[in-house]
Amino acid sequence: MLTWSTEIVCVAHAKVMLGWVEPWMHYLRGRLFALLRSEAGAMREFSLALRLRPGFARAACALAAVHARHGRYRLAEECLEIACRGEPRNAAIFYNLGYVRERAGELARAIEAFAEAVRLDPKLDRAWYGMGLAYAALGRHREGARALEEAATLQPENPFAWYQLGMAYHTLAEPEKVREVIHHVLRFNPRMARRLIRDTGASDLAHLVRFLDD
Repeated sequence: MLTWSTEIVCVAHAKVMLGWVEPWMHYLRGRLFALLRSEAGAMREFSLALRLRPGFARAACALAAVHARHGRYRLAEECLEIACRGEPRNAAIFYNLGYVRERAGELARAIEAFAEAVRLDPKLDRAWYGMGLAYAALGRHREGARALEEAATLQPENPFAWYQLGMAYHTLAEPEKVREVIHHVLRFNPRMARRLIRDTGASDLAHLVRFLDD
């Protein structure tokens, strides 16, 4: 037979377990609703999970994704800030925070989030890329080029990263570096190389892509 003190411990343990399980149940229900394309149900369940367990990063990220999908970037930002506090060493969450801030027009604050993402994971190429674009949009092209160099190095066959890097060098009036980028891109994506030749005015290299159909 359980003693009174043992019963108290068991009840307390059950409450702790319920406090852990219930938020997960709502989160998983939310995922199911999302799969069934019932966004209202998904949002309700993710919100309940967060109410029961403040700082539940997965639920906060899932709710942010729904808001972002509909262009509600400020609300998505609030959710992702909660997620960052819940998982302060998760680089992917900081990248997502940077993305929604950039979409909301908060470029300087987007850079802060991207910078934290690459501090946590220096190989997170998409965060370097986002940072480079945000710097470029602010007219800080030298810093943008440095970030895009990291993105392009990590993704040597990503034509978009290399295109943006070439354009950054063009803006900085560094034609030799532009030529290097064009020759690199030509190896794996001639059409992007042609676009870069056109957009940077490197007409002396146009003969390299004349074989392409329009």
